[in-house]
Amino acid sequence: MMPTRPEAVAPERTIRVSLTVGGMSCAACAARVERRLNKFDGVTAAVNYATGRATVDTDPAITADRLCAEVTAAGYSAEPASVDTPAFAATGAEDAEVTDLRRRLFVALLAFFPLADLSVMFAFIPSARFDGWQVLLTALALPVVLWAAAPFHRRALANAHHRAASMDTLVSVGVLTATVWSLHTMYFAPARTETPEGVWAALWSSDSIYLEVAAGIATFVLAGRYFEARAKRTAGSALRALAALTASEVTVLTRDGREITVPTGELGAGQRFVVRPGETVAADGTVVGGATSLDASAMTGESVPLEISAGDAVVGGTVSLTGRIIVEATAVGPDTALSGMIRLVDEAQQGKARMQRVADRVSAVFVPFVFVAAIATFAGWLATGGSVDDAGAAAIAVLVVACPCALGLAIPTALMVASGRGARAGIFLKGHQALEATRDVDVVVFDKTGTVTHGVMRMVAVTAHGIEDSEALRLAGAVEAASEHAVAAAIAQAARRAGQVPEVEDFEALPGLGARGRVLGRDVLVGRPRLMSEEGRVPPAELAAELDRHARAGRTAVYLAVDESVVAVLAVADTVQDSAPAAIARLHRLGLRTVMLTGDNAFAARAVATEIGVTEVYADLLPQDKVTRITELQSAGHRVAMVGDGINDGAALATADLGLAIGAGTDVAIAAADMILVRADLDTVPAAIELAHATLRTIRMNLVWAFGYNVVAIPVAALGWLNPLIAGAAMAFSSFFVVTNSLRLRRMRMTSSA
Repeated sequence: MMPTRPEAVAPERTIRVSLTVGGMSCAACAARVERRLNKFDGVTAAVNYATGRATVDTDPAITADRLCAEVTAAGYSAEPASVDTPAFAATGAEDAEVTDLRRRLFVALLAFFPLADLSVMFAFIPSARFDGWQVLLTALALPVVLWAAAPFHRRALANAHHRAASMDTLVSVGVLTATVWSLHTMYFAPARTETPEGVWAALWSSDSIYLEVAAGIATFVLAGRYFEARAKRTAGSALRALAALTASEVTVLTRDGREITVPTGELGAGQRFVVRPGETVAADGTVVGGATSLDASAMTGESVPLEISAGDAVVGGTVSLTGRIIVEATAVGPDTALSGMIRLVDEAQQGKARMQRVADRVSAVFVPFVFVAAIATFAGWLATGGSVDDAGAAAIAVLVVACPCALGLAIPTALMVASGRGARAGIFLKGHQALEATRDVDVVVFDKTGTVTHGVMRMVAVTAHGIEDSEALRLAGAVEAASEHAVAAAIAQAARRAGQVPEVEDFEALPGLGARGRVLGRDVLVGRPRLMSEEGRVPPAELAAELDRHARAGRTAVYLAVDESVVAVLAVADTVQDSAPAAIARLHRLGLRTVMLTGDNAFAARAVATEIGVTEVYADLLPQDKVTRITELQSAGHRVAMVGDGINDGAALATADLGLAIGAGTDVAIAAADMILVRADLDTVPAAIELAHATLRTIRMNLVWAFGYNVVAIPVAALGWLNPLIAGAAMAFSSFFVVTNSLRLRRMRMTSSA
């Protein structure tokens, strides 16, 4: 497992508080809120700009209200987040923000295009100017500059009140500077408007009037914010769909048999509830009556419905398709598997990866640096003989081209989209560490039983001598149906599946040997070779050879004797997952080495390994031996991923660099793992690794763009080669690129069914 990061260590006796933070417009805002919260002794805070959520590990003496007051003092809004509301849940405030941005953008576009057209015409054709043309341009520009751009100005004023600066400060100062300069030129220095050099003549040209530039900056930045807000909302759509699986109401079955509909929150463990066709299972439980086909696709990504009947376990969030079932609740509310998955996803959004902390440190000093760069640009142009017009244009371009937002969005949006895509396929990341751990993994270690195999015995072969195979299975199944042994259960299940099983009389279990009974008036004996020997039954040579062949293949085989003759060999085995060979081949194509560790015997282990394509296998291992093997691999310089499902896999999962608990696993396996694979399908293992790799690639692309864009754009703007209008468009596009690049992960094809 990844070592604990020093900065993530919280003091003893801490509680975790989540706050919903409003008013943040860029990564610099998030960094400022984080610094204010971390001022308290005993507080470790992480603020996520993409989700608008602050996660605070704090001394119980520091209340949530006190933390909110500190955020408010920094110029932002804050309120405690409900424990039932994940960070990615849609809020009314988010919807209102999108609506408001859309309305402001619409007005800005209506005014900007005629303003731009008229500005070009008046710049190139001075004779087209008429009395009052300045008033017309002003009338078109001011609604954009003052009303459409009002959110930028309000936040800039709030920042100034708290002696801080953000992306809004840069935009507001750029827009207002261009507007004031233009109004002064038009009304108080009209001689300067005689030049025909319009800003649309060339990207590097400047003009004394920048009204279309001011309106254009506001319009382009509004467009960027609008599409960014929509994209961020889209990025969390898969996660919100997961959260929406929870049923709001449940039909409880009372002791006297009445059905009462109550809110799901009133359902208690041990109570029975009814699920009708089309309804959502409200809690985890065991079916005690009825049968149905269950749609678990939203939880596991598996499109094929599950056939469910009495005795089967069901989980909340799945949907009954065909029948009515009665379920006894075993876990309700926050204790359900669905709630656990939602918590995992929520926590994955809230931590901070090493790369994110680097980006945050850059964002924290970015805005002050840009102001210094703009002032230096203005002074530099004047000092080298440039005109005030050129100096002002270059300084404004520097202000509006810089974009710290892209830095703040680069990692959180990619992680949010990846978490949503994984959730659709039943893959859940516990946090940033899981992503970072996959980067260098070169060995994937598998447990065998319940991971590579189904974990239950199944009938694999019947070889009869002197009677039909079907008759042999029917007679053996009748006797074994009365036994509780795993081998007997597999034979009985196969017999029931093949047809009606007759009743057994005079049944007798023979511990360690087999069982006997009378079926349809005949003496039937099922068991090991030793039982046949003790009973004086000698198997034919071909049946003895068949039993030996099964034993060498790692299967468990028994004889069937009817009356005085041994008439059949029945073989059972823990069969391999159907997807295992393809999954192993897929891992090999990724360049990964595969190893299987098992406590089973060498014959069975080697047979399974050969079937699935694993060449390296270690058998007869105790749980501590598995840990030793993983440690040996790590000592040899390998980065190890461990895939397991059981209690005895917990230590190995915790020791590995990357732990994957498959098939939902046990609580111990889930606690020790870095990734949870809900489906008991090995194909999700390479899919999870591919998703992690794709997410890391996307994050790297986002960071390269975010850093590279600013490194190139700011000097270009300072040199006067970038018109302020184009600079504003470029800045808006920068954030939009990062979010849309992350959204590509939604289309990633991961498995055959998801």
